[in-house]
Amino acid sequence: MSAQRQIEPSAYYVVDLERPDDFDLWRERARALVQCGIAPDRIAWVEPGGSGDLFAGQGRSLPVPEDDTRPVRANRRFVQLAKNAALHSDPQRFALLYRLLWRLQSNPRIMEDKTDDDVRRVEELDKNVRRDSHKMHAFVRFREIEDADGEMHYVAWFEPDHHIVRANAGFFMRRFANIRWSILTPRGTLHWDGETMREGPPAQRSDAPQGDPVEDLWRSYYASIFNPARLKVGSMLSEMPKKYWKNMPEAALIPELIAGAQSREARMVEAGTLEFEDRPETLDAIDKAIHACRKCPIGSLDNRAVMGEGPHDASQGFSGLMIVGEQPGDQEDEAGRPFVGPAGQLLDRHLERAGIDRASVYVTNTVKHFKYVQRGKRRLHQSPTAKEIDTCRWWIESERAIVQPKLILAMGASAARGILGKTVSISKARGEPIALDEGSELWITAHPSYLLRLDGEAAEKQARLFDADLAAVRERLAELAS
Repeated sequence: MSAQRQIEPSAYYVVDLERPDDFDLWRERARALVQCGIAPDRIAWVEPGGSGDLFAGQGRSLPVPEDDTRPVRANRRFVQLAKNAALHSDPQRFALLYRLLWRLQSNPRIMEDKTDDDVRRVEELDKNVRRDSHKMHAFVRFREIEDADGEMHYVAWFEPDHHIVRANAGFFMRRFANIRWSILTPRGTLHWDGETMREGPPAQRSDAPQGDPVEDLWRSYYASIFNPARLKVGSMLSEMPKKYWKNMPEAALIPELIAGAQSREARMVEAGTLEFEDRPETLDAIDKAIHACRKCPIGSLDNRAVMGEGPHDASQGFSGLMIVGEQPGDQEDEAGRPFVGPAGQLLDRHLERAGIDRASVYVTNTVKHFKYVQRGKRRLHQSPTAKEIDTCRWWIESERAIVQPKLILAMGASAARGILGKTVSISKARGEPIALDEGSELWITAHPSYLLRLDGEAAEKQARLFDADLAAVRERLAELAS
Protein backbone atom coordinates (compact mmCIF):
# COMPACT_ATOMS: atom_id res chain seq x y z
CA MET A 1 0.00 0.00 0.00
CA SER A 2 1.38 3.44 -0.92
CA ALA A 3 2.05 6.15 1.66
CA GLN A 4 -0.72 8.26 0.19
CA ARG A 5 -3.39 5.60 0.78
CA GLN A 6 -2.48 5.27 4.48
CA ILE A 7 -3.07 8.97 5.18
CA GLU A 8 -6.42 10.23 6.37
CA PRO A 9 -7.87 12.79 3.94
CA SER A 10 -8.72 15.18 6.77
CA ALA A 11 -5.39 14.87 8.64
CA TYR A 12 -3.71 18.16 9.49
CA TYR A 13 0.04 18.53 9.93
CA VAL A 14 2.19 21.05 11.81
CA VAL A 15 5.83 21.42 10.77
CA ASP A 16 8.01 23.06 13.41
CA LEU A 17 11.13 24.68 11.98
CA GLU A 18 14.12 25.01 14.29
CA ARG A 19 15.34 28.29 12.76
CA PRO A 20 13.57 31.09 10.89
CA ASP A 21 16.17 30.79 8.09
CA ASP A 22 16.28 26.98 7.92
CA PHE A 23 15.79 26.37 4.21
CA ASP A 24 17.43 22.93 4.32
CA LEU A 25 14.99 21.61 6.94
CA TRP A 26 12.04 23.12 5.07
CA ARG A 27 13.21 21.45 1.85
CA GLU A 28 13.57 18.07 3.57
CA ARG A 29 10.09 18.27 5.12
CA ALA A 30 8.50 19.71 1.98
CA ARG A 31 9.90 16.94 -0.24
CA ALA A 32 8.51 14.24 2.04
CA LEU A 33 5.09 15.90 2.31
CA VAL A 34 4.80 16.29 -1.46
CA GLN A 35 5.73 12.63 -1.94
CA CYS A 36 3.02 11.68 0.54
CA GLY A 37 0.45 13.76 -1.31
CA ILE A 38 -0.23 16.27 1.49
CA ALA A 39 -1.95 19.30 -0.01
CA PRO A 40 -0.79 22.82 0.99
CA ASP A 41 -4.00 23.64 2.86
CA ARG A 42 -3.39 20.73 5.27
CA ILE A 43 -0.01 21.99 6.54
CA ALA A 44 0.99 24.72 8.99
CA TRP A 45 4.62 25.84 8.86
CA VAL A 46 5.67 27.20 12.26
CA GLU A 47 9.01 28.92 12.84
CA PRO A 48 10.46 29.67 16.32
CA GLY A 49 8.16 32.11 18.09
CA GLY A 50 5.34 31.34 15.68
CA SER A 51 1.69 30.67 16.62
CA GLY A 52 1.89 26.88 16.87
CA ASP A 53 -0.63 26.72 19.75
CA LEU A 54 -3.43 27.63 17.33
CA PHE A 55 -3.24 24.12 15.90
CA ALA A 56 -2.69 22.25 19.18
CA GLY A 57 -4.35 18.85 19.08
CA GLN A 58 -4.92 18.98 15.32
CA GLY A 59 -1.35 18.23 14.17
CA ARG A 60 -0.28 14.67 13.43
CA SER A 61 3.08 12.95 13.19
CA LEU A 62 4.59 13.74 9.82
CA PRO A 63 4.15 10.92 7.29
CA VAL A 64 7.14 9.14 5.77
CA PRO A 65 7.12 8.42 2.03
CA GLU A 66 7.75 4.89 0.81
CA ASP A 67 11.05 4.05 -0.89
CA ASP A 68 9.53 3.74 -4.36
CA THR A 69 7.73 7.10 -4.24
CA ARG A 70 8.28 9.28 -7.32
CA PRO A 71 10.97 12.00 -6.85
CA VAL A 72 9.87 15.59 -6.33
CA ARG A 73 10.39 17.94 -9.27
CA ALA A 74 11.94 21.36 -8.60
CA ASN A 75 13.82 23.25 -11.27
CA ARG A 76 16.93 25.34 -10.70
CA ARG A 77 15.11 28.67 -10.83
CA PHE A 78 12.69 27.63 -8.10
CA VAL A 79 15.49 26.43 -5.80
CA GLN A 80 17.51 29.60 -6.37
CA LEU A 81 14.58 31.89 -5.55
CA ALA A 82 13.37 29.71 -2.68
CA LYS A 83 16.72 29.82 -0.86
CA ASN A 84 16.52 33.60 -0.66
CA ALA A 85 12.76 33.81 -0.13
CA ALA A 86 13.11 31.53 2.90
CA LEU A 87 15.18 34.27 4.56
CA HIS A 88 12.36 36.83 4.29
CA SER A 89 10.49 37.96 7.38
CA ASP A 90 7.06 37.24 5.86
CA PRO A 91 5.47 34.61 8.18
CA GLN A 92 3.71 33.04 5.19
CA ARG A 93 6.88 32.47 3.15
CA PHE A 94 7.24 28.74 3.87
CA ALA A 95 3.58 28.09 3.07
CA LEU A 96 4.01 30.06 -0.18
CA LEU A 97 7.09 28.05 -1.14
CA TYR A 98 5.35 24.76 -0.42
CA ARG A 99 2.29 25.78 -2.44
CA LEU A 100 4.51 26.66 -5.39
CA LEU A 101 6.48 23.41 -5.04
CA TRP A 102 3.20 21.49 -4.95
CA ARG A 103 2.03 23.20 -8.14
CA LEU A 104 5.37 22.49 -9.86
CA GLN A 105 4.59 18.77 -9.77
CA SER A 106 1.69 19.20 -12.20
CA ASN A 107 3.01 22.24 -14.04
CA PRO A 108 6.83 22.06 -14.39
CA ARG A 109 6.96 25.34 -16.37
CA ILE A 110 5.08 27.46 -13.89
CA MET A 111 8.24 29.41 -12.96
CA GLU A 112 8.23 30.86 -16.48
CA ASP A 113 4.80 32.44 -15.93
CA LYS A 114 5.53 36.02 -14.90
CA THR A 115 1.83 36.70 -14.33
CA ASP A 116 1.35 33.93 -11.74
CA ASP A 117 0.69 35.43 -8.30
CA ASP A 118 2.78 32.87 -6.41
CA VAL A 119 5.74 33.23 -8.77
CA ARG A 120 5.59 37.02 -8.61
CA ARG A 121 5.43 36.96 -4.80
CA VAL A 122 8.45 34.64 -4.49
CA GLU A 123 10.40 36.87 -6.88
CA GLU A 124 9.48 39.87 -4.72
CA LEU A 125 10.67 38.12 -1.54
CA ASP A 126 13.92 37.16 -3.26
CA LYS A 127 14.49 40.75 -4.39
CA ASN A 128 13.84 42.14 -0.90
CA VAL A 129 16.29 39.70 0.69
CA ARG A 130 19.01 40.39 -1.86
CA ARG A 131 18.59 44.12 -1.28
CA ASP A 132 18.80 43.64 2.49
CA SER A 133 22.01 41.61 2.08
CA HIS A 134 23.47 44.34 -0.12
CA LYS A 135 22.71 46.91 2.56
CA MET A 136 24.39 44.76 5.18
CA HIS A 137 27.52 44.48 3.03
CA ALA A 138 27.59 48.22 2.41
CA PHE A 139 26.53 49.74 5.72
CA VAL A 140 28.06 47.63 8.50
CA ARG A 141 30.51 49.86 10.39
CA PHE A 142 32.96 48.26 12.83
CA ARG A 143 34.07 50.11 15.96
CA GLU A 144 37.28 49.21 17.76
CA ILE A 145 37.23 48.12 21.41
CA GLU A 146 39.83 46.58 23.70
CA ASP A 147 39.05 43.16 25.17
CA ALA A 148 39.79 42.18 28.75
CA ASP A 149 42.95 40.46 27.51
CA GLY A 150 44.13 43.70 25.92
CA GLU A 151 43.53 42.60 22.30
CA MET A 152 41.69 44.71 19.75
CA HIS A 153 38.20 43.59 18.78
CA TYR A 154 35.92 45.17 16.18
CA VAL A 155 32.19 45.31 16.85
CA ALA A 156 29.36 46.42 14.55
CA TRP A 157 25.63 46.89 15.02
CA PHE A 158 23.20 46.28 12.14
CA GLU A 159 19.42 46.02 11.93
CA PRO A 160 18.41 43.74 9.05
CA ASP A 161 14.84 43.61 7.82
CA HIS A 162 15.04 39.87 7.17
CA HIS A 163 16.76 36.70 8.44
CA ILE A 164 19.98 37.29 6.51
CA VAL A 165 22.61 37.26 9.26
CA ARG A 166 23.80 33.65 9.00
CA ALA A 167 23.59 33.68 5.20
CA ASN A 168 26.05 36.58 5.05
CA ALA A 169 28.57 35.23 7.55
CA GLY A 170 30.83 33.99 4.76
CA PHE A 171 31.03 37.42 3.14
CA PHE A 172 32.36 39.10 6.27
CA MET A 173 34.58 36.16 7.19
CA ARG A 174 36.34 36.43 3.85
CA ARG A 175 36.39 40.22 3.72
CA PHE A 176 37.79 40.62 7.26
CA ALA A 177 39.65 37.35 7.66
CA ASN A 178 42.58 38.73 9.63
CA ILE A 179 40.83 40.64 12.40
CA ARG A 180 38.64 39.65 15.34
CA TRP A 181 35.13 40.99 14.89
CA SER A 182 31.52 40.65 15.99
CA ILE A 183 28.34 41.71 14.22
CA LEU A 184 25.41 42.26 16.58
CA THR A 185 21.82 42.34 15.32
CA PRO A 186 18.34 41.92 16.81
CA ARG A 187 18.08 38.65 14.85
CA GLY A 188 21.31 37.01 16.03
CA THR A 189 25.04 37.66 16.31
CA LEU A 190 28.21 36.54 14.53
CA HIS A 191 31.65 36.30 16.15
CA TRP A 192 34.90 35.65 14.24
CA ASP A 193 38.22 35.12 16.06
CA GLY A 194 40.36 34.68 12.95
CA GLU A 195 39.83 30.92 12.81
CA THR A 196 36.33 29.99 13.99
CA MET A 197 32.91 31.49 13.31
CA ARG A 198 30.45 31.38 16.22
CA GLU A 199 26.80 32.30 16.31
CA GLY A 200 25.14 33.98 19.26
CA PRO A 201 21.69 35.06 20.46
CA PRO A 202 20.00 38.32 19.42
CA ALA A 203 21.53 41.51 20.80
CA GLN A 204 20.36 45.01 21.67
CA ARG A 205 21.68 48.30 20.39
CA SER A 206 23.11 49.07 23.83
CA ASP A 207 25.39 46.01 23.54
CA ALA A 208 27.38 47.70 20.76
CA PRO A 209 29.98 50.45 21.33
CA GLN A 210 28.90 53.99 20.46
CA GLY A 211 32.15 55.18 18.90
CA ASP A 212 35.92 54.90 18.82
CA PRO A 213 38.91 57.22 18.28
CA VAL A 214 39.16 56.23 14.61
CA GLU A 215 35.78 57.73 13.73
CA ASP A 216 37.07 61.30 13.56
CA LEU A 217 39.57 60.15 10.97
CA TRP A 218 36.87 58.23 9.11
CA ARG A 219 34.59 61.28 9.04
CA SER A 220 37.43 63.44 7.75
CA TYR A 221 38.12 60.90 5.02
CA TYR A 222 34.44 60.72 4.02
CA ALA A 223 34.20 64.50 3.84
CA SER A 224 37.35 64.69 1.72
CA ILE A 225 36.13 62.18 -0.89
CA PHE A 226 32.61 63.63 -1.07
CA ASN A 227 32.17 64.91 -4.63
CA PRO A 228 29.30 67.43 -4.84
CA ALA A 229 29.42 67.32 -8.64
CA ARG A 230 28.10 63.75 -8.50
CA LEU A 231 25.46 64.29 -5.83
CA LYS A 232 21.98 62.97 -6.57
CA VAL A 233 19.98 63.16 -3.36
CA GLY A 234 17.11 60.97 -4.55
CA SER A 235 19.43 58.20 -5.73
CA MET A 236 21.47 58.45 -2.54
CA LEU A 237 18.43 58.04 -0.30
CA SER A 238 17.26 55.11 -2.42
CA GLU A 239 20.60 53.32 -2.01
CA MET A 240 21.30 54.47 1.56
CA PRO A 241 17.97 54.93 3.37
CA LYS A 242 17.99 57.06 6.50
CA LYS A 243 17.29 54.05 8.74
CA TYR A 244 20.97 53.07 8.37
CA TRP A 245 22.39 56.51 9.13
CA LYS A 246 22.35 56.21 12.92
CA ASN A 247 24.87 53.33 12.74
CA MET A 248 27.22 55.05 10.28
CA PRO A 249 29.58 57.69 11.74
CA GLU A 250 29.99 59.47 8.41
CA ALA A 251 26.22 59.87 7.98
CA ALA A 252 26.16 62.71 10.52
CA LEU A 253 27.98 64.80 7.92
CA ILE A 254 25.51 64.18 5.10
CA PRO A 255 23.00 67.01 5.76
CA GLU A 256 25.79 69.58 5.97
CA LEU A 257 27.53 68.20 2.87
CA ILE A 258 24.28 68.25 0.89
CA ALA A 259 23.50 71.79 2.02
CA GLY A 260 26.88 73.05 0.84
CA ALA A 261 27.14 70.90 -2.28
CA GLN A 262 26.13 73.51 -4.85
CA SER A 263 28.58 76.17 -3.67
CA ARG A 264 31.38 73.62 -3.28
CA GLU A 265 30.80 72.31 -6.78
CA ALA A 266 31.03 75.84 -8.18
CA ARG A 267 34.35 76.37 -6.39
CA MET A 268 35.69 73.06 -7.64
CA VAL A 269 34.72 73.81 -11.24
CA GLU A 270 36.36 77.23 -10.98
CA ALA A 271 39.52 75.64 -9.59
CA GLY A 272 39.46 73.01 -12.35
CA THR A 273 39.37 69.97 -10.06
CA LEU A 274 36.41 67.74 -9.32
CA GLU A 275 38.45 64.98 -7.69
CA PHE A 276 40.74 65.69 -4.77
CA GLU A 277 41.37 62.26 -3.26
CA ASP A 278 45.07 61.64 -2.57
CA ARG A 279 46.52 58.74 -4.54
CA PRO A 280 48.02 55.85 -2.55
CA GLU A 281 51.80 56.07 -2.58
CA THR A 282 52.62 52.34 -2.38
CA LEU A 283 51.26 49.11 -3.84
CA ASP A 284 50.51 47.91 -0.29
CA ALA A 285 48.39 51.03 0.26
CA ILE A 286 46.48 50.32 -2.97
CA ASP A 287 45.97 46.71 -1.86
CA LYS A 288 44.42 47.83 1.44
CA ALA A 289 42.32 50.50 -0.25
CA ILE A 290 40.75 48.27 -2.91
CA HIS A 291 39.66 45.81 -0.23
CA ALA A 292 37.66 48.62 1.38
CA CYS A 293 36.38 50.09 -1.91
CA ARG A 294 32.59 50.14 -2.39
CA LYS A 295 32.41 52.72 -5.18
CA CYS A 296 30.53 50.36 -7.51
CA PRO A 297 28.14 47.40 -6.97
CA ILE A 298 30.83 44.82 -7.77
CA GLY A 299 32.66 45.63 -4.54
CA SER A 300 29.56 44.72 -2.53
CA LEU A 301 29.28 41.18 -3.90
CA ASP A 302 30.50 38.17 -1.94
CA ASN A 303 34.04 38.48 -3.27
CA ARG A 304 37.36 40.04 -2.37
CA ALA A 305 39.62 42.47 -4.17
CA VAL A 306 42.54 40.99 -6.10
CA MET A 307 45.69 43.11 -6.24
CA GLY A 308 48.24 43.03 -9.03
CA GLU A 309 51.47 41.12 -8.48
CA GLY A 310 54.98 40.92 -9.84
CA PRO A 311 58.18 42.95 -9.79
CA HIS A 312 57.98 46.71 -10.20
CA ASP A 313 61.57 47.93 -10.26
CA ALA A 314 64.87 46.86 -11.83
CA SER A 315 66.25 45.42 -8.59
CA GLN A 316 63.43 42.87 -8.65
CA GLY A 317 64.08 41.89 -12.26
CA PHE A 318 61.25 43.99 -13.68
CA SER A 319 61.28 43.89 -17.50
CA GLY A 320 59.25 47.09 -17.83
CA LEU A 321 56.15 45.19 -19.02
CA MET A 322 52.80 45.58 -17.27
CA ILE A 323 49.99 43.23 -18.41
CA VAL A 324 46.44 44.34 -17.68
CA GLY A 325 43.39 42.07 -17.89
CA GLU A 326 39.68 42.71 -17.39
CA GLN A 327 38.88 41.48 -13.87
CA PRO A 328 39.58 38.54 -11.55
CA GLY A 329 37.71 35.32 -12.25
CA ASP A 330 36.25 32.79 -9.84
CA GLN A 331 39.59 31.06 -9.18
CA GLU A 332 41.44 34.38 -8.87
CA ASP A 333 38.87 35.53 -6.31
CA GLU A 334 39.34 32.35 -4.30
CA ALA A 335 43.15 32.50 -4.46
CA GLY A 336 43.45 36.28 -4.06
CA ARG A 337 45.93 36.38 -6.98
CA PRO A 338 45.56 37.51 -10.61
CA PHE A 339 45.71 35.13 -13.60
CA VAL A 340 45.78 31.77 -11.83
CA GLY A 341 42.69 30.29 -13.51
CA PRO A 342 42.34 28.75 -17.00
CA ALA A 343 42.89 32.08 -18.79
CA GLY A 344 46.01 32.76 -16.69
CA GLN A 345 47.39 29.29 -17.39
CA LEU A 346 46.85 29.82 -21.12
CA LEU A 347 48.58 33.21 -20.87
CA ASP A 348 51.57 31.57 -19.18
CA ARG A 349 51.94 29.08 -22.05
CA HIS A 350 51.82 31.82 -24.68
CA LEU A 351 54.25 34.02 -22.74
CA GLU A 352 56.71 31.14 -22.54
CA ARG A 353 56.30 30.51 -26.27
CA ALA A 354 57.02 34.19 -26.96
CA GLY A 355 60.13 34.17 -24.75
CA ILE A 356 58.65 36.45 -22.06
CA ASP A 357 59.38 35.47 -18.47
CA ARG A 358 56.21 36.00 -16.44
CA ALA A 359 58.35 36.39 -13.33
CA SER A 360 59.64 39.64 -14.86
CA VAL A 361 56.16 41.01 -15.60
CA TYR A 362 53.76 42.96 -13.38
CA VAL A 363 50.23 41.56 -13.96
CA THR A 364 46.98 43.13 -12.80
CA ASN A 365 43.37 43.79 -13.78
CA THR A 366 41.57 47.01 -14.56
CA VAL A 367 38.59 45.99 -12.36
CA LYS A 368 39.65 44.73 -8.95
CA HIS A 369 36.65 42.60 -7.89
CA PHE A 370 35.05 39.55 -9.52
CA LYS A 371 31.67 40.39 -11.07
CA TYR A 372 29.40 37.39 -11.36
CA VAL A 373 25.86 36.06 -11.21
CA GLN A 374 25.07 33.11 -8.95
CA ARG A 375 23.73 29.99 -10.69
CA GLY A 376 23.21 27.32 -8.07
CA LYS A 377 26.64 26.62 -6.58
CA ARG A 378 28.46 28.22 -9.54
CA ARG A 379 29.44 31.87 -9.97
CA LEU A 380 29.23 32.80 -13.63
CA HIS A 381 31.39 35.64 -14.95
CA GLN A 382 29.69 38.89 -15.97
CA SER A 383 31.47 41.61 -17.92
CA PRO A 384 31.84 44.92 -16.07
CA THR A 385 29.96 47.91 -17.42
CA ALA A 386 31.71 50.97 -18.83
CA LYS A 387 30.77 52.91 -15.68
CA GLU A 388 32.26 50.22 -13.44
CA ILE A 389 35.47 50.17 -15.47
CA ASP A 390 35.70 53.96 -15.34
CA THR A 391 35.14 53.93 -11.56
CA CYS A 392 38.00 51.45 -11.14
CA ARG A 393 40.40 53.49 -13.32
CA TRP A 394 41.47 55.29 -10.16
CA TRP A 395 43.20 52.12 -8.96
CA ILE A 396 44.83 51.07 -12.24
CA GLU A 397 46.15 54.60 -12.70
CA SER A 398 47.54 54.51 -9.17
CA GLU A 399 49.31 51.22 -9.95
CA ARG A 400 50.75 52.64 -13.16
CA ALA A 401 52.07 55.69 -11.32
CA ILE A 402 54.03 53.43 -8.94
CA VAL A 403 55.11 50.64 -11.31
CA GLN A 404 56.00 53.07 -14.15
CA PRO A 405 56.03 50.45 -16.91
CA LYS A 406 57.76 51.09 -20.22
CA LEU A 407 55.11 49.10 -22.03
CA ILE A 408 51.53 48.16 -21.07
CA LEU A 409 49.81 45.21 -22.73
CA ALA A 410 46.01 45.56 -22.38
CA MET A 411 44.21 42.26 -22.97
CA GLY A 412 40.63 42.82 -24.04
CA ALA A 413 38.36 45.82 -24.59
CA SER A 414 37.71 46.34 -20.87
CA ALA A 415 41.43 46.52 -20.10
CA ALA A 416 41.97 48.96 -22.98
CA ARG A 417 39.18 51.18 -21.68
CA GLY A 418 40.69 51.07 -18.20
CA ILE A 419 43.91 52.52 -19.59
CA LEU A 420 42.56 54.91 -22.22
CA GLY A 421 39.23 55.93 -20.69
CA LYS A 422 37.42 55.11 -23.92
CA THR A 423 36.33 52.01 -25.81
CA VAL A 424 38.42 50.90 -28.79
CA SER A 425 38.18 48.08 -31.32
CA ILE A 426 40.70 45.35 -30.60
CA SER A 427 40.88 44.29 -34.25
CA LYS A 428 41.73 47.85 -35.30
CA ALA A 429 44.04 48.77 -32.41
CA ARG A 430 46.12 45.59 -32.03
CA GLY A 431 49.63 45.45 -33.40
CA GLU A 432 50.38 49.18 -33.17
CA PRO A 433 51.70 51.05 -30.10
CA ILE A 434 49.70 53.91 -28.60
CA ALA A 435 51.79 56.60 -26.90
CA LEU A 436 50.69 57.46 -23.36
CA ASP A 437 51.26 60.76 -21.57
CA GLU A 438 53.86 59.51 -19.11
CA GLY A 439 56.13 58.22 -21.89
CA SER A 440 55.07 54.57 -21.87
CA GLU A 441 53.40 52.70 -24.70
CA LEU A 442 50.11 50.84 -24.80
CA TRP A 443 49.71 47.70 -26.89
CA ILE A 444 46.32 46.02 -27.20
CA THR A 445 45.48 42.37 -27.81
CA ALA A 446 42.67 39.90 -27.10
CA HIS A 447 42.05 38.41 -23.67
CA PRO A 448 43.11 34.76 -23.24
CA SER A 449 39.58 33.90 -22.07
CA TYR A 450 38.40 34.80 -25.58
CA LEU A 451 40.70 32.13 -27.00
CA LEU A 452 39.31 29.58 -24.56
CA ARG A 453 35.81 30.11 -25.93
CA LEU A 454 36.84 29.21 -29.50
CA ASP A 455 37.58 25.93 -31.22
CA GLY A 456 38.68 24.65 -34.61
CA GLU A 457 40.08 27.05 -37.19
CA ALA A 458 38.84 30.11 -35.30
CA ALA A 459 40.81 29.09 -32.22
CA GLU A 460 43.97 28.44 -34.25
CA LYS A 461 43.68 31.80 -36.04
CA GLN A 462 43.25 33.78 -32.81
CA ALA A 463 46.09 31.86 -31.15
CA ARG A 464 48.40 32.86 -34.02
CA LEU A 465 47.34 36.51 -33.70
CA PHE A 466 47.90 36.40 -29.93
CA ASP A 467 51.37 34.89 -30.40
CA ALA A 468 52.20 37.57 -32.97
CA ASP A 469 51.14 40.31 -30.53
CA LEU A 470 53.32 38.87 -27.77
CA ALA A 471 56.27 38.51 -30.12
CA ALA A 472 55.92 42.17 -31.13
CA VAL A 473 55.78 43.18 -27.45
CA ARG A 474 58.95 41.17 -26.70
CA GLU A 475 60.80 42.82 -29.57
CA ARG A 476 59.65 46.30 -28.55
CA LEU A 477 60.73 45.67 -24.94
CA ALA A 478 64.19 44.76 -26.21
CA GLU A 479 64.32 47.99 -28.25
CA LEU A 480 63.27 50.09 -25.26
CA ALA A 481 65.83 48.37 -23.03
CA SER A 482 68.63 49.20 -25.45
